[in-house]
Amino acid sequence: METEFTAKPHEMSAIKKVIGVMSGKGGVGKSAVTSMLAVTMKRKGYKVAILDADITGPSIPKAFGLSTKAKGSEHGMLPVTSKTGIEIMSINLLLQNETDPVIWRGPLVGNTVKQFWTDVIWGEIDFMFIDMPPGTGDVSLTVFQSIKLDGLIVVTSPQDLVSMVVSKAVRMAEKMNIPVLGLVENMSYFQCPDCKSIHSLFGESKLEKTAKEHGLEVLAQIPVDPRISAACDRGMIELFEGDWFDGFEKILEKK
Repeated sequence: METEFTAKPHEMSAIKKVIGVMSGKGGVGKSAVTSMLAVTMKRKGYKVAILDADITGPSIPKAFGLSTKAKGSEHGMLPVTSKTGIEIMSINLLLQNETDPVIWRGPLVGNTVKQFWTDVIWGEIDFMFIDMPPGTGDVSLTVFQSIKLDGLIVVTSPQDLVSMVVSKAVRMAEKMNIPVLGLVENMSYFQCPDCKSIHSLFGESKLEKTAKEHGLEVLAQIPVDPRISAACDRGMIELFEGDWFDGFEKILEKK
């Protein structure tokens, strides 16, 4: 049921599914996971969009190699379309220089995210992915309250504190009545390209145990792969190779 805080999208937008991508802490590759999810769904023929809610650390435009700035019309703001047709809105698409810092207080940041939802003409979208800022702070709360999410994906890494960090994110989602679709572990392992042996660079994964503790599904375990980082750095994430999210639409059908 919608709360009194829930905002409606632009009247010229028709968005079917809205998925938040969240991490309890920074540095786990949340934006890369968001990008790869969007690219995977686009490859399957869906109409896809990314709302970059990480206002103070926006990295989505760089991953997609976007240099064109967002423009507006008399009806509202227009997202920038990626090379393969993914609609994207990020604060870096509005700044004169992408390296300009966003030195804003929380309420202004939260209001900007809300405007990306209400004032942007997204058009017809099958899947919108919202790249959330790390943690469970003010902007995450704004997204949860303002935008009717169909589900949340929590991105983790194989570290000792992962269980505690995941617990915080999951419990916040539960308090806001948002279903958690499952967990994605990034930097899960490294596979030697020569001998194909698998190495746990950051310690043994506790993902299965953590997922079981919270009754959650493991959606994907993504390896340490320099090609993913290189693709993001060069703005070529749409060329990444990997089938980790190929069954994602089936997860949504259960919800």
